[in-house]
Amino acid sequence: MTVFPSSLPVARTYPLRGGPVLRWGILAPGDIAKDFTHALHTHTDQRVEAVASRSLERAQEFAAKHGIARAYGDHAQLVEDPEIDIVYVASPHSEHKRLALLAIAAGKHVLVEKPIGVTAQDAREIQAAAKAAGVFAMEGLWSRYLPQTDIMLQLVEDGVLGDIRLVTADFATIAPTDPAGRNYSPELAGGSLLDLGIYPVWFSQLFLGAPDRVTTFGTLTSTGVDAQTAAVLEFESGAQSVLTTSLLHFSPERASVNGTDARIEVNSWFVVPAGFELIAPGKGDKRLSFVNDTGLEFRDGIAWEAAAIAQHIADGLTDSPLHPLDFSIEVMTTMDAIRRGVGTLA
Repeated sequence: MTVFPSSLPVARTYPLRGGPVLRWGILAPGDIAKDFTHALHTHTDQRVEAVASRSLERAQEFAAKHGIARAYGDHAQLVEDPEIDIVYVASPHSEHKRLALLAIAAGKHVLVEKPIGVTAQDAREIQAAAKAAGVFAMEGLWSRYLPQTDIMLQLVEDGVLGDIRLVTADFATIAPTDPAGRNYSPELAGGSLLDLGIYPVWFSQLFLGAPDRVTTFGTLTSTGVDAQTAAVLEFESGAQSVLTTSLLHFSPERASVNGTDARIEVNSWFVVPAGFELIAPGKGDKRLSFVNDTGLEFRDGIAWEAAAIAQHIADGLTDSPLHPLDFSIEVMTTMDAIRRGVGTLA
């Protein structure tokens, strides 16, 4: 058994201020774009300089509310703006690939809010286009850049958990039931899996890699998107992941990584800045607690992702060393298998 540590590692996060600064443009001013802009302007030196929507009025309203210099009523106008370094795609999932390719074709770096596309093939096309253009491209799975994520990975790398045998993760919430809204509309690539379920799948693959077998149980909404899904991922090593997601109920939204020597239990809302416990079971359990004392909560955590991307690009990188496109493709490949199992992908 590995010796239980006396203290937790220090997070290897990128500084939020004092590093290189990018001029960001946002495509699609929705709820996630609002929180993205707030996180950047409040906690980093990064600046959103332009926003575009199909509705000029909507773009102008968003710009005025968030202190953004320019608003466009056409996506193409923003990606052609010479004063924009990188484009953040914050549209409904169905538009992720199209808008990412639009930005890449204009020579812009691009951050695509998760999921990077609707399928693994979408992700491959974005990767190929970015490579050909020589621009940076990444999926906006910002949880990868949180301090807690790095500390947990260090514990695994140091062998503190022993052999990992089980990963659990759950993410569910009650979504608006508007048939034309992004959660329930097939045309907008709705459903729980693409919106919420990608987080449990990502968490599993972060610690166990791509599965060898996928078993899925699920139900559909009346509109034909996935409503509630449970997936069991199995690995040749004998390890398993048990993952759940739903649009129909609230849940604890916890996650755990369980090894032969110790386990990690992540507090509720494991995808945002949160705490966790490292526990070595036995008589008089040994415990170490990580507490999020950064002052950043919920989607404020996007700040670490944005600051890191600015540094990646300043370093001449075209792919994230922490969340590379190959990893996004692997996650989407598992997502494809789960969606085929539940009946939302042919």
